[in-house]
Amino acid sequence: MTLVIVESPTKATTLKRFLDSSYDLTATRGHVRDLPKSKLGIDVEHKFEPHYIIPAGARKTVKALKEEAKKHSSIILATDEDREGESIAWHTAHVLGLDPATCQRITFHEITSTAIKEALKHPRHINLELVSAQQARRILDRLVGYKLSPFLWKKIMRHLSAGRVQSAVLRLIAQREKEINSFHPQEYWTLAAILQPEGTKLPLTAQLISIQKKKIIPPGILEKEKILSIKNDLEKATFKVANLIQKEKNIQPPTPFRTSTLQATAGRQLHLSSKFTMSLAQNLYEKGLISYHRTDSIHLSDLSLQQASDFIQKTLGSKYWQKRNRIIKVKGAQEAHEAIRPTQISNTPEKLKSKLSDKAYRLYQLIWQRTLASQMKPAVLATTTVDIQAGDYLLRSTGQHLKFDGFSKIYKKTFEEKLLPPLKKEEELQLLEVATEQHSTKPPARYSEPSLIKELEALGIGRPSTYAPILSTIQSRNYVEKNEGRFFLTKIGKMVDEILSKHFPEIVDSQFTAKIEEKLDLIAQGKLDWLTVIKNFYQPFIQNLDKKYKEVAKLDLTEPTNKKCPLCGAPLIKRAGRYGDFFACSAFPKCKYTASLPSQKTGVQCPQCQIGEIIEKRNKRGQIFYACSNYPKCKFTLSGKPTGEKCPLCKSLLIQDKKGKTRCSNPKCRYRKE
Repeated sequence: MTLVIVESPTKATTLKRFLDSSYDLTATRGHVRDLPKSKLGIDVEHKFEPHYIIPAGARKTVKALKEEAKKHSSIILATDEDREGESIAWHTAHVLGLDPATCQRITFHEITSTAIKEALKHPRHINLELVSAQQARRILDRLVGYKLSPFLWKKIMRHLSAGRVQSAVLRLIAQREKEINSFHPQEYWTLAAILQPEGTKLPLTAQLISIQKKKIIPPGILEKEKILSIKNDLEKATFKVANLIQKEKNIQPPTPFRTSTLQATAGRQLHLSSKFTMSLAQNLYEKGLISYHRTDSIHLSDLSLQQASDFIQKTLGSKYWQKRNRIIKVKGAQEAHEAIRPTQISNTPEKLKSKLSDKAYRLYQLIWQRTLASQMKPAVLATTTVDIQAGDYLLRSTGQHLKFDGFSKIYKKTFEEKLLPPLKKEEELQLLEVATEQHSTKPPARYSEPSLIKELEALGIGRPSTYAPILSTIQSRNYVEKNEGRFFLTKIGKMVDEILSKHFPEIVDSQFTAKIEEKLDLIAQGKLDWLTVIKNFYQPFIQNLDKKYKEVAKLDLTEPTNKKCPLCGAPLIKRAGRYGDFFACSAFPKCKYTASLPSQKTGVQCPQCQIGEIIEKRNKRGQIFYACSNYPKCKFTLSGKPTGEKCPLCKSLLIQDKKGKTRCSNPKCRYRKE
């Protein structure tokens, strides 16, 4: 009998369907060994040797694994195919007393009968270079986190944390905040002429683009007097079609999903956090419905390409198929061999709808549609560009309409249709109106999860599997808050970023972080020694840290107030806390009085007791919620800010959720305000 070991029970259950009775399956339920939480766990004096332990939560599982291993003549390690999966296989081999250099290891990109049987035909040994790369990442992160976090405790406050990647991400958000705060809007003007050809009632709008053959530079014309002068000239001018260009524009289909694009698209279209997206994808993978979801490749296997082409031609018609498989590769893709795709194209979303939760169904639908779309013909837009001369002024009008829907037949994409009247070169046009409009330049937008993930990928910060935990960490630490789907820097996040960027600039520098990722890739390829990378990082880092402990003074987190302590009469101070400001007695530690700051009022009466008012509050983790001011007599709470309006369906209060959407506060009511 052979024992096959995977990570999760769900994966084990799915695999069992494809293996005969000569195989038993069991799961590690995640990591079986890790660095201890209570101490550094790395011997920095002796080649940075890590000290691994079996965590308390894994001891029962490890005991069961050992008992199962004794009953079987052979063991196959079948954990995920990325670096973390390779590392779990290596740790599992150690706890079971197997030789990592000779034990059997298989990997597969999808949980299907064909993939499993093929993997079993070609077992390999554990890839120790991948293990070294993952171990180097773990050691680097531990050294930064466990050495730098105590510095923040001493210089700011306890329970803060720093991290090799999280601190670089925090820097990006802080820099964007500075750009927004320092932004000065600039007023500018645009001008458009509304024109009509003779013999038609369909007008066209043409925008001013150049004056005396000099192109208008964005943002536009800055002086009001100048725009009024131009308007006056145009109201007396003759408008004539100077140039007319008609052509077709191909809109190429999107590539299949990789981890970053799946997270970003699910965030934009389905309003899912990156963490929740990966949780849903993990479940879909373990059920055998999609291929492995941690990948930076957009390559599709020959079998999946054939399935896609067969489905497109049979269901949609041959006019939608490209007549050749569209093979796409990304330079430098690591970790895995294929894009995220359905394991069987014939498993349409509708077939699986009753077997999946609503959100899992919608995510699967997105993956299924995107995979098919990548192999379909482009959408074709018929475009028209009209240049109109009016004396010294040139104006332009553009129109377009969808000539062939192509991939958008199955992967919805909105194309703005703008029809122009029939026109001929040299044709004169009648002026109906000259319209001017005042604008103001806008500051750069705060990051959303999708835009931040896109930025991280562009800068080479982190890897596909790390995006979700990074964004989750900076929120749980209260370094940033999400409001209307955008990241806002908190007071404590600003303090942490300022002290790190000033005294440890290399830690928060995106280029430095990206170079570390490149070195980890080289370790995984066997081109670089992991110990060399650790040594080169640690020595200058620890020397600077020792120096900064002596040089940097503790931040003053207090502000005076005109209030007195109700217990001892000493002045009250306002103190910055991890989850926001609060009142504290200046006589601390003799007097330990503290109090919350006054709650923010919403002006909305509590619908339950009809006495209190709904006020903004924070829980112990610093998360904002809304509750009745009459607490504890009334324990009414809301998860979002009340708008003051009532639901037209059930008359409950309408609230604004974290995504900035207005919805009913009653969980049984699905009303959403458009």
